[in-house]
Amino acid sequence: MSRPRLKAALVATVILLSPACAATEPAPSPTARDGLPAQDEIRHSPNMKLVANVPLAAPFDGPDDWGTDMAFQGRYAFVGNYGGFTVHDIGDPEHPKAVARVRCPSGQNDISVSGDLLFLSVDEPRTDDTCASDLGDPAAAGAWEGIRIFDISDKTHPRYLKSVRTECGSHTHTVVPGKDDETVYLYVSSPGPNPDTTGCAAPHQNISIVEVPRREPGRSRVVAKPELFAGRPAGEDRIGGCHDITVYPEKDLAAGACFGDGVLLDISDRVRPKLLQTVRDEENFSIWHSATFNNEGTKVVFSDEMGGGAAATCLPSVSATKGADAIYALTPERRLVRQGFFKIPRVQGETENCVAHNGALVPVPGRDVMVQGWYMGGVSVWEFTDPAHPREIAYFERGPLAPELHLGGSWSAYYYNGYIYSSDITKGLDVLRVDDPVTDPAKAVRVKELNAQSQRSY
Repeated sequence: MSRPRLKAALVATVILLSPACAATEPAPSPTARDGLPAQDEIRHSPNMKLVANVPLAAPFDGPDDWGTDMAFQGRYAFVGNYGGFTVHDIGDPEHPKAVARVRCPSGQNDISVSGDLLFLSVDEPRTDDTCASDLGDPAAAGAWEGIRIFDISDKTHPRYLKSVRTECGSHTHTVVPGKDDETVYLYVSSPGPNPDTTGCAAPHQNISIVEVPRREPGRSRVVAKPELFAGRPAGEDRIGGCHDITVYPEKDLAAGACFGDGVLLDISDRVRPKLLQTVRDEENFSIWHSATFNNEGTKVVFSDEMGGGAAATCLPSVSATKGADAIYALTPERRLVRQGFFKIPRVQGETENCVAHNGALVPVPGRDVMVQGWYMGGVSVWEFTDPAHPREIAYFERGPLAPELHLGGSWSAYYYNGYIYSSDITKGLDVLRVDDPVTDPAKAVRVKELNAQSQRSY
C-alpha cells in the first residue's frame, strides 16, 4: 500500500487488556438488496466460516488506526496497526483475546518477530525515533524513519529497545536468519527516491540490510545496501527500491517484488545477495507487491497491487490478469517462467477497494495451496498445483463499508496451526476455519513461529 499520512501521536503506551476485551460474536448479517451484499454483510463458502473476531479498540479506535500485517509465535499473534501493534493470545483460537496494545504510531508498522525480538517498519518521516514522535517534515535534517525493535520476552509488556535509520525508511522488512543462531538480518524494502528529503536521495536502486545480534540487539545497524537495479537506463521514470521480499533460507533464494519488476536473488551470502533474474510484465502488472514460493521451491507467485490498495479492481471492467496473482515456474536453472494467473472470481462493488494483497502457503503436503487477503474482496483460499489452471477452494468476505469509510478489508491472511487469521483494516482480527478435503491435511502441521515473508519447508 502507498503511504497515507497519519495524525500526530501524543504519547507512547502499552495497554494491558482485561477479559472484557475478548473476542465478540459477529453481528447478524443485514439483508442483501438486489443480489448485492449489504453493508458489512458476511458471505462465505460452505467450507469456511468465521469463528471469532477481536475488534479494534482503544487506543486503536481513531480514523487512521488501520490494521496491517501479522506475525505469529507460539500461542501469540502480533498484529500491526498504523497506531502501533497488538499482541493477541490465540492459545484457544476460537476465543482469542488481546493481552497488550502498544501505542507507537507510524506508517505502516509492518511487523515481524524472531525469538524475543519484534520489528516494526516505519515508512514516513517522524520528528524522532520514539513512540511519542510526531509526523515530521521530510526535508528536515532530523527526520527519522526506519526500523524499531522491541523486546517481547514478556508478551504483556513489550519494551522498546532500539531504532535503526534506513534509506527511504522501511515500507516492509523481511527476517532472514543468519548462518548461525547468533545473528538475524532484516532485508528492508522501501520506495524512492524522494528528492525533497534528506534521507532518500536518487537513484535508490537498492535495499538496506540490517544486522541484528540476537544477544545484543542494541548494536543493530545497517551493514549493506546492495544495488539490485544498477543496470537500469539512466533517467528511467520508475520507483526505485522494492516493495516486499520473500526469502526461502533453506534454498538460499529470495523473490523480490520491486514495484516495476520481479527479481530472483541468491542469498547464500546474506549480506551480499546476488541478482539472478529480473522479470517484467508491463502489460498485466502495475505494482509488483509481494512474492510466495511453493514448498518445493519450484514456483513463485507474484501479486500485483494495481491501484495501490485503494482502488476497486475486482470489477467486470478490469481484466482477470490485472490486480491479480501471476504464477511463475522456477526452473532447475533458477529461471522464472510465467505459467498462469489467478484472481478471485467474485465481482465486488465500485466502492470496494479490492486487489491481490498479503498471503502465504497453506501447508498441504504434495499440493500448492495459498490463503490470501484481497482487501474488501475478503479472504481467498486457492490452489495452484496446476499453475495454468488455478482454482479457488474457499472464501470469506464482508459487504461494503459504511459510507464514511473509504478503505477496509483483509490486509493479510495467513494459515497458522490449523486456523486462518486475517487482519482486517477496520474490523480487527478475524479467525477463520476451513474444512475441506484439500486443506484438511494442513491441520497436522505445527510451527513455532511464522513470518510469512520468511518461508520454511514443512
